Amino acid sequence: MDIVLTLVVNPGQAAALEKAVVSLHDTIAEGKFEIATLAPGRAVDILFSADSVADVTTGIASALESNADVDWCLQENGAMRRKAMLIADMDSTMITVECIDELADFVGAKDKVSEITEAAMRGDLNFDSALKERVALLKGLSVDQLDACYRERIEIMPGARTLVQTMVQSGRFAALVSGGFTFFTEKVSKQIGFQSNRANMLEIEAGKLTGNVIEPICGAEAKLEALNDYCAQLSIDPAAVIAVGDGANDIPMIQAAGLGVAYHAKPKTAAAAHAAVGSTDLTTLLFYQGYTAAEFITT
Repeated sequence: MDIVLTLVVNPGQAAALEKAVVSLHDTIAEGKFEIATLAPGRAVDILFSADSVADVTTGIASALESNADVDWCLQENGAMRRKAMLIADMDSTMITVECIDELADFVGAKDKVSEITEAAMRGDLNFDSALKERVALLKGLSVDQLDACYRERIEIMPGARTLVQTMVQSGRFAALVSGGFTFFTEKVSKQIGFQSNRANMLEIEAGKLTGNVIEPICGAEAKLEALNDYCAQLSIDPAAVIAVGDGANDIPMIQAAGLGVAYHAKPKTAAAAHAAVGSTDLTTLLFYQGYTAAEFITT
């Protein structure tokens, strides 16, 4: 079987990348591998043969364990490496914050809401009930305050626009699927370049939040359902999907995708994913698919 191991570091960390390659020399196919540069000093593919990905995973993980600057992805080097669809979480994945925590700050409840959010993302709480509990604390918040939150608090995650634009302009489909709120996903989706978005709807009456979220809730199962719906609509095999997220509610869609990536994720999510990104930015997902830096769309 043809195998590819992709190694990625941040710009300026070429020494860490070189160290990683050296550490793998005796681990991979007795040093019989080829190296293809994806971005000089930043990303490489190591190409070799093995009976299966599983046979070499433990040895590679052990060799790279001490090199925290390197993100890596091990996979079969086949026709589906460049995925036909990207499905992504929003909060703490495509944007740098949790929207609900920032909204809570407007009503003086950020500490309490953040604590619940963190527990839910770790998988320690039922997502649906935790969402309802947090939204109830937002009762009375005005639409103007929601707008202010978007303008003042929402920042796009480094590499997000390049990731989405490169895939979309290469003919791929990109969907934003969030346990957050449509008020934000509709704006973020447009700003980054996603072609579709799904999320929860806040109930609003007379320009203010009622403290209720409109059913059905977009949680873990709804995210998986979204992946399957998009695949059915577009005749895409789930194996041709790359999914990315950080929380426990992303696990089902991450596991269903051909390549599920945990992005600066909670431990349960990282353990469930095929690959992880812990040190670098979202453009690493392009390197994992075999794109070179010269192919990146940065407009």
